[in-house]
Parts: sequence; C-alpha cells; structure tokens
Amino acid sequence: MEVFWYSIIAVILAMFFILDGYDFGAGIIHLFFAKTEKDKEVIAKSAGLFWDSNEVWLVAGGGMLFMAFPTFYASVFSGFYLPLIIVLWLIIFRAIGLEFRSQFKFPMWRAIWDKSFGISSLLLALFFGMALGNVVRGVNLGGVENGISQYESQYFFLPLWNSSFSPLSETPGVIDWFTIIIGLISVLTLAIHGANWIILKTNSTINARLKSVVFYSNIGLLMLTILSLSVWQTINPNALDNFMSKPYLMVFPLLYFTGLIGLFFIKKIKKDLYPFLLSTLLILGGITSSLASLFPVILPSTNSINESLTIYNTVTSAYGLSVAFYWAIVGIILIVIYFIIQKRMMAGKIDNMDYGH
Repeated sequence: MEVFWYSIIAVILAMFFILDGYDFGAGIIHLFFAKTEKDKEVIAKSAGLFWDSNEVWLVAGGGMLFMAFPTFYASVFSGFYLPLIIVLWLIIFRAIGLEFRSQFKFPMWRAIWDKSFGISSLLLALFFGMALGNVVRGVNLGGVENGISQYESQYFFLPLWNSSFSPLSETPGVIDWFTIIIGLISVLTLAIHGANWIILKTNSTINARLKSVVFYSNIGLLMLTILSLSVWQTINPNALDNFMSKPYLMVFPLLYFTGLIGLFFIKKIKKDLYPFLLSTLLILGGITSSLASLFPVILPSTNSINESLTIYNTVTSAYGLSVAFYWAIVGIILIVIYFIIQKRMMAGKIDNMDYGH
C-alpha cells in the first residue's frame, strides 16, 4: 500500500506542476515579453481562466500526503516553514494580480497588477524548483549539532541560507548554489511550458517570437541539466544507483530527454499542440526521474545519526490507509469531473472569452 499511495501522490503532484506550471510560465512570459495591452490581456487570460482549477491538484496532493504519510507531512511543513510562507504569499499575489488587473482601465493600476502576476509567477517557479533541490539534496534531520540531535529525528528546521552557502554542509539552508541551479532549471522549464501554452491557446502577436524564445531557452536548459547532473554526483555519489539496479526506471529520464530534444525542433513543428506535449514530457520526466532516484527515500538526511525519511517509516497505520483509500476515490472522481468539464468549456483559443470584466 505504501508504494500505491506514493505513486498516486506523485501523479497528482506531477499533474499540478504540468497544469499550474503553464500558469507560472505564462506569468514569466507576460513579465518579460508582453509589450502591448492586447498581448498582456490575452496572456493574462490564458492563465486566469485556468489557475483556480489547476491549483485544486496541489490541495488534493497535500490532503493525500496528510492522510497517507502524516509524519513526512508534519516534518516538511514545519521544517520548510519559512519558504512555505513565502510561497503562500506569492500564490496570493499572483492570484490577485490576475483578478484585479482588469477591474479598472487605469494604466498605473494595470501595471501594478501585471508586475504582481509576473514577478510572483517567476519567484514561484524558482522556489518550487529550489524545493525539489532541497528534497534531492537532503536536510539535517533532527537538527544535529556536534553529533547531538537537538530534537526528534524526523524533524528539522532550515534557515533560508547558511554562512557557507554550500549544499555539502551538514546544516544546509533552503538556498545554496545547488538549489539555485535546480531553481533556474525550473524557471526555464516552466517558461518554455508557458510559452507553448500561450501558442496553443491564444492568437497573441508574439506567438511566432515565442518559438525562438523556447528554442534559446532550451539551449540554456540543456546546459543547466548537464551541470546539475555533474554536481549532483558530488552531492550524492549514489544518485544513480536506483537506475543501475532497476533499469526499467530509465523510462523516466527518457521522457525528460525526449521532451528536451524534441523542443529543439519547435520552429519546424506545425501543430501547436505538439510543443506543449513535449514540454509536458519535460516536466513529467524531470519530476519522476528525481523521485525514482531517491525511492524509497522521500527526504534524505544529511547527517549519519538520524535515518532518512522513507515511505515505510512515515506511513500511517493500515486502518488509516484503508480509510484514506475510500475518501481518495471520492476526491479523485470529483477532481477528474471538474477537470473535464472545465477543459471542455475552455476548449480552443481563448482570445474572445470573457475574463475579469
């Protein structure tokens, strides 16, 4: 049952980053490339019509994490308290930026909320990427100092950064040079995904230019991917052990590199759907490859005193899993129905759909 619940939660969180990821990416594109009011409005609309339904997947993932792995949930939500509060505020300002920009037609009013939408989207992409970097790198479980745990073995607390700014420290912070690399990979990936979404759903005047943006962003993404893989071996020399012992897991990196290589041909692709599917593979492959490399660990320990958190030592009781199973079925059915109805209603180009007026 542990593997089943781990897989279900991984799928739900991957859905969140695929779906809300294009909202983040649209915000990044909006911030840097939308110059005319018409483009700003239609790009904001491409995110605004979908953001609330997309974030349902995050709520569902958090709820299922609480039901199935409560120890991990408690550990992460206390240890990452500072960045989680920052993410909460960024989500708020992104939402109100989308909802408020069209309430009045004053240029200053719209400029304020456009910046709110764009900057919040950029920082959310960065922070979610750094969050993945923290999970891959590990944390100081138990708050070990001088060989002594300061509190219970499953808990930790991270400052935003430490004096060394190094991921190799026994007491790392949220932000270090490794997590920044993963954060930048996230920003580029979601910017590419958002650009492909704008091309798919709108007739923006910058759509042709966005194909060049995707191409050059993809070059940067390839370089950062190679860099991250090389430094990851320094941080965790056993990072590829799962792929060596279980070759079938190589399907996940294959998804990532299929999306990455395919996007280099974006200027030759005629159908707007295909680049979006390629960037979807990019996100799906990146997340699943990271999880597969750690399995069954879900939060590594950077010290040798307290063991890492795994799906086996953080899972709830058998009774709790059985109760969660039935509620999860109900929840997933409702989410899928909501998702299908919303996507059918918003099918096709959204340029002429009403939003925010």
